[in-house]
Amino acid sequence: MGSSEGLGASSKPSTQAPPKQYGVTKPISMAGPTVLDLKKTQQLEKFLADSGLYESKEEASKREEVLQRLEQIVKSWVKQLTRLKGYTDQMVEDANAAIVTFGSYRLGVHGPGADLDTLCIGPSYVNREEDFFYTLHDILANVDEVTELQPVPDAHVPVMKFKFHGISIDLLYASISCLIVPHELDISDVSVLHNVDEPTVRSLNGCRVADQILKLVPNVEYFRTTLRCLKFWAKRRGVYSNVTGFLGGVNWALLVARVCQLYPNAVPSMLVSRFFRVYTQWRWPNPVMLCPIEENELGFSVWDPRRNPRDRTHLMPIITPAYPCMNSSYNVSTSTLRVMMEQFEYGNRISGDIELNKVCWSALFEPYIFFEGYKNFLQIDIVAADVDDLRAWKGWVESRLRQLTLMIERDTFGKLQCHPYPQEYIDASRQCAHSAFFMGLQRKQGEAVQEGQQFDIRGTVEEFRHSVNMYMFWKPGMDIHVSHVRRRQIPCYAFPDGYKRTRPSKSAQLENPSKSFHENEISGSELGERNSKRKHDDRVKQDVKLKRHSPSRPLESSTKGNLCLGACDMPVDSVSDCQVSKNVESVNLSNSVQDELDRRMSPEAQTGSASNSSVVTSISSDGGSPEDIRSVSVAGYAEDNTRAVEATTNCRFEDTTYRADSVKLGNHNILTCGNNEVLQDGLQTQLEPNAMSGMFLDSKESFHTEAMQKSAIRHVQVQQLLFFRAYLFLFCFYAVFSAFICNRRLSLTSTA
Repeated sequence: MGSSEGLGASSKPSTQAPPKQYGVTKPISMAGPTVLDLKKTQQLEKFLADSGLYESKEEASKREEVLQRLEQIVKSWVKQLTRLKGYTDQMVEDANAAIVTFGSYRLGVHGPGADLDTLCIGPSYVNREEDFFYTLHDILANVDEVTELQPVPDAHVPVMKFKFHGISIDLLYASISCLIVPHELDISDVSVLHNVDEPTVRSLNGCRVADQILKLVPNVEYFRTTLRCLKFWAKRRGVYSNVTGFLGGVNWALLVARVCQLYPNAVPSMLVSRFFRVYTQWRWPNPVMLCPIEENELGFSVWDPRRNPRDRTHLMPIITPAYPCMNSSYNVSTSTLRVMMEQFEYGNRISGDIELNKVCWSALFEPYIFFEGYKNFLQIDIVAADVDDLRAWKGWVESRLRQLTLMIERDTFGKLQCHPYPQEYIDASRQCAHSAFFMGLQRKQGEAVQEGQQFDIRGTVEEFRHSVNMYMFWKPGMDIHVSHVRRRQIPCYAFPDGYKRTRPSKSAQLENPSKSFHENEISGSELGERNSKRKHDDRVKQDVKLKRHSPSRPLESSTKGNLCLGACDMPVDSVSDCQVSKNVESVNLSNSVQDELDRRMSPEAQTGSASNSSVVTSISSDGGSPEDIRSVSVAGYAEDNTRAVEATTNCRFEDTTYRADSVKLGNHNILTCGNNEVLQDGLQTQLEPNAMSGMFLDSKESFHTEAMQKSAIRHVQVQQLLFFRAYLFLFCFYAVFSAFICNRRLSLTSTA
């Protein structure tokens, strides 16, 4: 039954305009919220407020004061340069510079302690290389309120980082083609891009993209609440970091804005659940776009995989809406995409439980327990002589860690998966300034085992070392160490309470079969799948040969314990029996029993084998090739994904790894990168040569000492046989030669 108003309207031709379409496709649903949705939105907003995601009025006022003070400094700087460059007094008086914001502050989703992303816009005669990074740098260095000043001129977007009154600021510079910067500059106008270089375009686009996002979403407040929620979720789950190959602030803003376009009438509680529903089904590398890609006569390159071969290699394209449209997520690798898809699945599962009132909002934001997700890790230790040197050195190394992930993927043909964790760890017990990062390692799952195939990343790490050594501002004391550690060797400072969490024993797990959220989130597979693998342990096997070294003396606390790389991709809970010998550990164990053994081992046992190299036999399978998208229109991508989400079909993102035959993973006990092999003045622990011992791991994940001993004995026997044959050959040769000499002498004597 309709209302009389509705019946009357149906009898007349409709003059009402159709609803506005946001984005490149029609919305999936125009449905509005129910009473329950509004209640859940209130609960979500209360949770975000209780979590401290909103800054106070005092902090907001302090930010405004800092911006005003910074604008005064840059205006004075431009006037000073105008005078020094010989311009007239009138030009000096009219000289101007502008400070504009971008990022989370411009979008209105910043929180307490967040960085303040700012852009300084100056006239054409003030350049970036000398005037900004030298003259303005010196001016800021003499300002009492400025601390931790760090220029990064060689970044993709050149930036100057510092703190002003305790507020972290990232300051960019853009020199536009005007002698005088207008006081009311419209930065969204494409005319500001005339006669500027590529770094300037990238610097200006931060502000232009933020403005476009706010224009392209149906409801700005709903967008802000949803984005604030999902940024908090991404940080808790360890997938918020553009520099390490995950997604940064602008990437998350674009993803959320697209969901807002697909559900224009939804409230934040609905948008959060739809976010996970959409992106667990999104078929990457189809791009996420808020508007059609715009072409312009200015001639800047835009994202277009049909024309640009490089764009075809992007795995998770998220396209910016302002001209020139670019892929904002080019840093994403195969490994980081896998991790994010796993976390989207986790979020989709928990948000579904929230809709069914099974759990509350806090369950969605459970922190990701990184060190329980893998059994093998790369530990990257960064050290410097003091805190200031470490800040610059760490920023450079951190920007190169993404390259290490890509190198490992490249050299192992995608068979060895890396999970770089963006959190920084600090060992306060060290005398030198220290910072550490970790990468989880595992074999690509679901591949058949082929004997004799091995990974070798020694050359990969050496190449990474050379790239790190290219740092232009290197100083004595700056060094980096890359070492392989097993889970039990993770240092205590990496845990929030300063000590390692004890893992529950198998008996305790049997007594309490209920699952926690942490059990469900372990990377790679879920516990239910692992139980199935125990029942079918003939499905996935792995051959690993490990060369274990024994140190000639114990290492100091800064170096790792047993660095032997075990089955980096084995399921965490596959079970068999175990035993340990005194000289060469011979272990027949699965990972859950290994964990129980690790928990019971003494500290001496945990650190007794401090140095080794490792060889891991890999598994090969037919890997998919990258999707050929040359003949597909960009608009077709979005429509295809929208239809897929609307039909709620379960979509699988394409495997973009390459086919490989055999690779070998070897990892020295600690690989030293940097210009000094040994740090001076006690900044590095001296490493001594290591005696070699070995053990073998067969496809059933069991160690065999007998195989090693038989191989050694056979090797000695072959050596002895070769030596005997050589000796016999020399003896026979000597006898024949002696007989020849004797006969020659007798013939000469008879002739005489």
